[in-house]
Amino acid sequence: MAMKDYSDEFKADAVALYEFTPGATYKSIAADLGINRATLREWVLRDRERRDVTAAPAKPGTQPRETAPSADPDERVRQLEARVAELEASERKLATERDLLRKAAKYFRRDELVISRFQFVDDHRNTYEVKRLCQVLDVNRSSYYKWLAGAEARAARQRQERILAAEIREVHGESGGAYGSPRITAELREKGRRVNEKRAARIMRTFSITGIRLRRRVRTTVPDPATSPVPDLFQRDFTSTEPGRKYMGDITYLPLQNGEFLYLATVLDCFSRKVVGWSIASHMRTSLVADALRMAAATRGGLDGAVFHSDHGAQYGSRAFAGLCDQFGVIRSMGAVGTSADNVACESFHASLKRETLQGAHDYGDASTCRRTVFAWLARYNTRRRHSANGHLSPDEYERRHHTAKITLAA
Repeated sequence: MAMKDYSDEFKADAVALYEFTPGATYKSIAADLGINRATLREWVLRDRERRDVTAAPAKPGTQPRETAPSADPDERVRQLEARVAELEASERKLATERDLLRKAAKYFRRDELVISRFQFVDDHRNTYEVKRLCQVLDVNRSSYYKWLAGAEARAARQRQERILAAEIREVHGESGGAYGSPRITAELREKGRRVNEKRAARIMRTFSITGIRLRRRVRTTVPDPATSPVPDLFQRDFTSTEPGRKYMGDITYLPLQNGEFLYLATVLDCFSRKVVGWSIASHMRTSLVADALRMAAATRGGLDGAVFHSDHGAQYGSRAFAGLCDQFGVIRSMGAVGTSADNVACESFHASLKRETLQGAHDYGDASTCRRTVFAWLARYNTRRRHSANGHLSPDEYERRHHTAKITLAA
């Protein structure tokens, strides 16, 4: 992410993502965030110094070191409780692994026991005459022998499909279970695998590799009748020929446990669909969308002359937000009242975010977990997630190639 000055919110979320991600390294987290490894390390060490933490805290999922039994009874109890918690976690992991293996065994066993009429004839040919078996089952004897002759080729195709299914599962897992056949096909082709989308889709159906869906909606657009009218400069055209010219923004809810919510405001570049600014808070006040716009200005190094499109939410229509837009030199644009199609690109972006982060769950749990999960997805979205509007390139890669092409043409 080409940003010189990172907000305190971004730094705090980056540190939390590193500290609470099992097995995380500075290199892996920095790559997802699109920042320098040394920069992330400096933020983490500075945060630990502020909290007076001298050693790195143990990350979830890491194995604790063995400690010698203490002579202090209270300390001994604490050690035993920690050991019990460790064993319970290990038992839960083993139970999950057993469940996965059981499902896999049932799946492959079911695949192998699909007995066709030809297979029945072949299985019983040593007991009964083939001619008689074909007559009873009403199959053509020449067709049976043709099927028998193709057994080796059929087995080879099945082996190839299982290999391809394994590769698809790997890509599907790396995407957090989010990619469908178009993005998986693009990923496989980039890795040198020759495969078309129809075949990938068929393999995914055969091996039950599926995506996830969303459920309920919460109203986040509340228009303010007192605001002055703003024209619609987009007219449902969410494309741009250059980065930094047209932006769109919206607010979405992030469900927490116990029926509570956090709220996410985003700013997307219409050229590459890159999320250049965002903010997460427990409210929907104007400061939420203002912080997202400030981050966008920091990411792009300025927004002068750009058009920013939004719905008619009171936050975007407020005087404070209008003043901030004037300060950055931003031209405002708004769609029609009560028409989601006038901001459909942002709606689609937020739908993808929740589908891929919630993965069928009803909520994110507590607020801290929600922030870390959404922050990680947003960062990875820019640096690694393939986007169909970009020819299945990530937003950062799409912009990089566009910039390289411009330099080449100008030379």
